[in-house]
Amino acid sequence: MLYEVAKPVVAAVLRVVYAPRISGARHIPDEGPAILASSHLSGADTVFMPAQVRRTVHFLAKSDFFSGTSLASRGFGRLMRSLGVMPVDRNGGSASEGAIEAGLRILRSGELLGIYPEGTRSPDGRLHRGKTGAARLAIATGAPLVPIGMLGSFEAQRGRRIVPRRRPRIEVLVGEPIDPADALGDLEAARADPQAARLLTDLLMLHVQQLTGQDYVDTYAADVKAALARGESAPRTTRASR
Repeated sequence: MLYEVAKPVVAAVLRVVYAPRISGARHIPDEGPAILASSHLSGADTVFMPAQVRRTVHFLAKSDFFSGTSLASRGFGRLMRSLGVMPVDRNGGSASEGAIEAGLRILRSGELLGIYPEGTRSPDGRLHRGKTGAARLAIATGAPLVPIGMLGSFEAQRGRRIVPRRRPRIEVLVGEPIDPADALGDLEAARADPQAARLLTDLLMLHVQQLTGQDYVDTYAADVKAALARGESAPRTTRASR
């Protein structure tokens, strides 16, 4: 897979140009399924985080990116797959259900799945309410949730900058895994409880906030983006950083 060929090259370039740091990498299992649930501050996160993780990290993308019929579109789709990005099929169900099915396939193969629980990049550098997909996958499979916090990438790409600035240094902070069985107890019961995924998601976002020190707002990032686009004020911080 191209991912395995390109990753050492990309990682080497990042080390020379940006000198990124990762701490807590020992918390990522050496084998078996796990969900890397990361804060999302900029597009740079999708390169800097997996480049510093030893194992292959699979991400999900909507199938629109893979479905073009032109030569360029087909080539782009193959490139995305070779880089470990899996298509989420929207046909026959909601996008969220398609993502769950794709995520289950990755985890049941014993792989690492990368997810941004906020659902989109933070529009203001704060940490936002998490969507429950990562928790649902953890409950369904028993795979641990590994909280990851990104630092510096928001400032490095502030102002829609394509190429990140070299300062501040981008850091990847990895926290201790959350075992869904330890957090919720009986997973069979949790699978039947519609509130279990929300409880586990809120616990996950608390762990991420403790890693990054970001202010937290209990509103989805997409809703904050929409409010700002309408010229409205952003929601107030719910849980301030310490």
